Amino acid sequence: MGVNRQQLSKRLLTAAVGVPAAIVFSLVGGWGFLIVINFVLGVGLFEFYRMMEYKGIKPYKTVGILAGLGVSWYVYFQEGMFSSFFVTVVLALVMVMELFRRDSELAVFHISTTILGVFYVGWLGSHIILLRQLGESSPWGDRGGWFVILAFGLAWLCDTGAYFFGSAFGKTKLMPRVSPNKSVEGAVGGLILAVATAFLARHTFATFLSVWDALALGVIAAVAATLGDLVESMMKRDVQVKDTSRALPGHGGMLDRFDSVLFVAPFVYYYLRFILPKLQLMIPQ
Repeated sequence: MGVNRQQLSKRLLTAAVGVPAAIVFSLVGGWGFLIVINFVLGVGLFEFYRMMEYKGIKPYKTVGILAGLGVSWYVYFQEGMFSSFFVTVVLALVMVMELFRRDSELAVFHISTTILGVFYVGWLGSHIILLRQLGESSPWGDRGGWFVILAFGLAWLCDTGAYFFGSAFGKTKLMPRVSPNKSVEGAVGGLILAVATAFLARHTFATFLSVWDALALGVIAAVAATLGDLVESMMKRDVQVKDTSRALPGHGGMLDRFDSVLFVAPFVYYYLRFILPKLQLMIPQ
């Protein structure tokens, strides 16, 4: 298949700007971090709802974007006690708004795609914030920024491995009906680089990880990143678009760059919060 040099140069240029910025904002935290994550989620929500419009569906974009961002605000301010009320209001509001739409032939689709965007982009993406907050109260010291960087690194380097291995060696189609360009060889390359990333983290900023933790996180992240990529490819194929937008040169849209992160961040969060502490308690002191 070969690597497109022009496309690669655009990817590298975008990464040269985006990666350092992601590291800085993750480590600094605070309002700056929340604003950056809200920008990413807001653009991602807009791209998602615009994709649905290509399909002839008319989601409630304003309500969906505000609700998706609202989820991240609830997470950031740790107002979980109001989350059920918030979800109830959003769901009821969207359904009531549909009552007053003149063209209601696709009412179920208008309602369901609006809510899907809130959960797909807003809720999954809010796990980036949950990772930052988890690190602030972890038994290993304030490592919230590094937890976020770990999730980003696992997702993006898995993507990188899949891209280069797939371009160089890709012959066996992974799931051609969903994404004809993705290959088994690319997925294996992504897995190798994700595991290598986890072990690199173990020897640098995540020294609390055991060998088995690093291996588990690498494998879990590789599977999650591949599935996240395939899910977005499935939606783009359904609405017949190549990229969600041209926001990021060489990468397409915000969703194209963060589709794997949306799946990786939750799994990294739940592993660090629930599985890792239990495993460490089982280790004799």
